[in-house]
Amino acid sequence: MTTPLPAPWHGFGVRRPTPDDHLPVLALLDVWWGGMGGADGSRQRALLLPKLMFQHFTDSSSLVTADDRIVAFLIGFLSPARPAESYIHFVGVDPAERGRGLGAALYERFFAYSRAHGRSVVRAITSPVNKGSHAFHTRMGFVTEPGPKEFEGVPVQPDYDGPGLDRLSFRKDLG
Repeated sequence: MTTPLPAPWHGFGVRRPTPDDHLPVLALLDVWWGGMGGADGSRQRALLLPKLMFQHFTDSSSLVTADDRIVAFLIGFLSPARPAESYIHFVGVDPAERGRGLGAALYERFFAYSRAHGRSVVRAITSPVNKGSHAFHTRMGFVTEPGPKEFEGVPVQPDYDGPGLDRLSFRKDLG
């Protein structure tokens, strides 16, 4: 079921993702990320966003559509091991829709979902080279967690997603 989003997104709807959305979202990632990394980059994105995310984490995730096309999504979940925490795993917004607050609206929706389920902390990560993501998370109230290594003055978690795949780790305390 799709529900409308408030202004300025009239004509956009938000719904839970389904397993049928998996391959269309992966195809969009290659377009939205400008083919970054070529075939290897495409495989890495696919490995970070397996179909199980569209099967088992749909209650806590959102997919935004406009005119039957996907324009944004957020895949997140309530941590089963850390009952006070939730986690934003992967987010994408069509480049043509960026800068209008759609990503922030998805995050706020996830924060509300987390609060409603008794969570007080939201965590997320990003690549150290993704300065736009770092700035976005900072604007959304996330704090970059200390790490044993730095990249251009920013603390990173080395090998977070595997050998050589360092990440920035974010934490937001929900008030």
